[in-house]
Amino acid sequence: MSGHPAPDPQELLAVAEEVAAAAGELVLTGRPDRVEVAATKSSPTDVVTAMDHASERLVAERLAVLRPDDGFLGEEGGHRPGTSGLTWVVDPIDGTVNYLYGLRSWSVSVAVVSDEVHGAGRPDPATWTVLAGAVRDPSVDETWTAVRGGGARVRRGGSPARPLRCPEGPELGATLLATGFGYDPQRRAEQAAVLARLMPRVRDLRRIGTASLDLCAVAAGRVDAYYELGLNPWDFAAGWLVAREAGAVVTDFTGGPAGTHGLLAAGPRLHPVLQRALAG
Repeated sequence: MSGHPAPDPQELLAVAEEVAAAAGELVLTGRPDRVEVAATKSSPTDVVTAMDHASERLVAERLAVLRPDDGFLGEEGGHRPGTSGLTWVVDPIDGTVNYLYGLRSWSVSVAVVSDEVHGAGRPDPATWTVLAGAVRDPSVDETWTAVRGGGARVRRGGSPARPLRCPEGPELGATLLATGFGYDPQRRAEQAAVLARLMPRVRDLRRIGTASLDLCAVAAGRVDAYYELGLNPWDFAAGWLVAREAGAVVTDFTGGPAGTHGLLAAGPRLHPVLQRALAG
């Protein structure tokens, strides 16, 4: 970030909250009774709505005014490099299928990362540092936030934000586990095989369909753990920070940096147990 002053994480968080709230309001109030599919992504079941594009466009335009030197990485619009060393990683609607069907579990996820290894190139979760993030859940009026080194919080409605602390985690047999499934049929088959191996060993399973909210649920203790294969960077950047700053351990399935190849989030006591269970 040569030539640019060191960013204030709290100022970055304020920007993340502002743009996530604006996009969330747009998406919530702009949903028609019937949402039309604008296109497909990787498969016929991986939908893109017109509101996806509208939400990302709003976020990109707001960030261009508020943080003109920063880069942008969005689910719908690809990567636009910046000159500040910072990149905003945005999922304009995380949980598009839920949104399409009128289900309540969806969010707007906004995070800002630095990645000195890749510079102005596309940031990589293996080497980036997430500085601040906000996950806005308009359906229940909740905002989940975190700043690197500054903890994680959740605010509902007009109530004061409350700090989050992830529980240590129960025994494996008492674990309420969350997961998700990809859109590619072969990947779904692989995920189903892992799930079949785990289900007899845990209390129960929840499939919410929104990675960012799954990670926030771990942070709040609403579920004990969350794992998924095949996530994209925008799916988990903000939620990853919320979970980490709440005290959860978030890695891939082998203990390395989380990424497309795997993400596992759980309390410190449960994480290594579940990691071994995932390994076989």
